[in-house]
Amino acid sequence: FESEHQFMATLHQGGHVSPHIIYKKGAVERMLERCTSTLRADGEMTEIDKTQTRQAAELMASRGLRVLAFARGPATGEQKTLDHHHVAGGLTFLGLQGMMDPPRAKAIAAVAKCQSAGITVKMITGDHAVTARAIAQRIGITGSGDDTTAMTGRELEQVSDADLPALADRTAVFARVAPEQKLRLVRALQARGYIVAMTGDGVNDVPALKQADIGIAMGISGTDVAKGAAAMVLTDDNFATIEAAVEEGRGVFDNLTKFIVWTLPTSCGQALILLTSIILGFALPTLPVQLLWVHLTTAVFLGTMLVFEPKEDDLMRRKPRDPKLPILTRALLMRTGLVSIVMLAGALWLFFFELKSEGHPIEMARTAVINVVVIVEIGYLFNCRSLHRSVASIGVFKNRAAIAGALAMVAVQLFFTYAPLMHATFHTAAIDLGAWLRIAAVSAVSFMVVEIEKWLRRSKPILVDAAKPA
Repeated sequence: FESEHQFMATLHQGGHVSPHIIYKKGAVERMLERCTSTLRADGEMTEIDKTQTRQAAELMASRGLRVLAFARGPATGEQKTLDHHHVAGGLTFLGLQGMMDPPRAKAIAAVAKCQSAGITVKMITGDHAVTARAIAQRIGITGSGDDTTAMTGRELEQVSDADLPALADRTAVFARVAPEQKLRLVRALQARGYIVAMTGDGVNDVPALKQADIGIAMGISGTDVAKGAAAMVLTDDNFATIEAAVEEGRGVFDNLTKFIVWTLPTSCGQALILLTSIILGFALPTLPVQLLWVHLTTAVFLGTMLVFEPKEDDLMRRKPRDPKLPILTRALLMRTGLVSIVMLAGALWLFFFELKSEGHPIEMARTAVINVVVIVEIGYLFNCRSLHRSVASIGVFKNRAAIAGALAMVAVQLFFTYAPLMHATFHTAAIDLGAWLRIAAVSAVSFMVVEIEKWLRRSKPILVDAAKPA
């Protein structure tokens, strides 16, 4: 058996009076080329009607059956080996066999989820074109305009390299494809700007697996060579696992982005507080050692809680992001600046209000500023649980780790504010209820500013960075 010839032949030794015989099975169209007669039900041989046989095969294939044709041919008594010229013609057609390999329900659901996520799914198979089209329709794989026309390997041979990218883009099903044509298809799709994941299991799939951006080998049915060439191995040979991997990858990237988007504005806001006071020449609203305390505690109790953020329910309904885009897009950089400025304005206002209006000592004013920085960061943590949707829409209590971290941070900050040991270490002082109310007000304003900014971006798409589907 060699996949490019699409058949398998075996030589069988006869008895003392029986001649040697060759049996052959393979693709219907290849087999019929080599058959000149057919075996009737009564055991007699007659001239083969190839048109009728093709129609019978297509009828079976239209029901989603994988169809094999069987034939036999004579062999000489001295024949010990089998070569291509022994089965090149003069064979007797025996019949057709149809095998049902129904698509898994999970695979159908996975294809639908991939398509809703902007991932184009294409079928490349060695099956008959009619079979491939029938299975593709059951699974939900379609080309442009909901077309499920299957292109065969012989048709692909007639397509030039210049025309192939556009054809590969709009065609969803490729049947009777040779291994070298899989490689051509991968290159053609990459030429259209796609990131291509290619599945395969045999030695002949290795070139396409290596060329693809992500080669995926079958862990159960795949050969060791295919597994070695692939970037990823499916241990269960299940397409749904690919979809699950995409979803998990998107979730990890999403949470990583959320952590960065939370970290930068909080760090920039703190730096701006010190920088502004130095440039304008007034007393530092916070001491460096106090900001060090904030960095250490918020990183542990707040930032790491975003790692446990559940995947958002619209994750697999988003279009793929352009891989050329930076993690921090223009929109997220603008949010970073917005939150930094809000934190700076709130901290400076509170600092001077405590000093001038309330007449508190500078230690109390600095303690109030440190607390407003922390409480703003807590509010912004919940803003960052979704970069685009409101906190209410994703569920306030879904990330219990974030709630636990926020409560722990509040407890630690109360200890920082009222413990005499912390006063001596960090040059702080206890603050009154009025200061806490002002801190809460600044934090509420900061929280609402970010939620309003997200709402504006949702309602006015022109403000959002566009990502080219990949």
